[in-house]
Amino acid sequence: MRQLTLIRHAKSSWDDPTLSDFERPLNKRGTRDLAALGERVAEFNLYPDRILSSGAARAMTTAEAVSQALEIPTEEIREIPELYESCYETLLNVLQNQSDRYRHIMLFGHNPGLEMLGYFLTHEELDKFPTGALMHIHLSITSWSELAESCGTLTLFDYPKKHLTTT
Repeated sequence: MRQLTLIRHAKSSWDDPTLSDFERPLNKRGTRDLAALGERVAEFNLYPDRILSSGAARAMTTAEAVSQALEIPTEEIREIPELYESCYETLLNVLQNQSDRYRHIMLFGHNPGLEMLGYFLTHEELDKFPTGALMHIHLSITSWSELAESCGTLTLFDYPKKHLTTT
């Protein structure tokens, strides 16, 4: 049995038109949501033994904040260039090539690839996979190379707006 946690980067900023998409930072809401995201990941007891992230600024910032909340050194985050703007097949390929010594992988990336990968693995349709969302999947596999369609069960789907309080 393996576990996979997919996390979409927190909300990013479009304020500086001189920055490339890859360089875009988080906006105020994204920065605000990070602390709560890290706390929830810890509360859900989602402690990975491998963290993979897109190298885009918004994804790395999100990965670093979550790893700090889990008290995992940020040096443990592996930046994977293929995770930026990737389709679900590329994400799948990256995961299938991970060492079997890892039981739980946490992957930080972007849509639509993350949402499509989640659907491919679980066949659970989501209304959307918003920024700052996480999807935790239990996988009925013994080796990452066995990762295939419908091999997973969605056990948790969480996102920032789920925790908004109304007054």
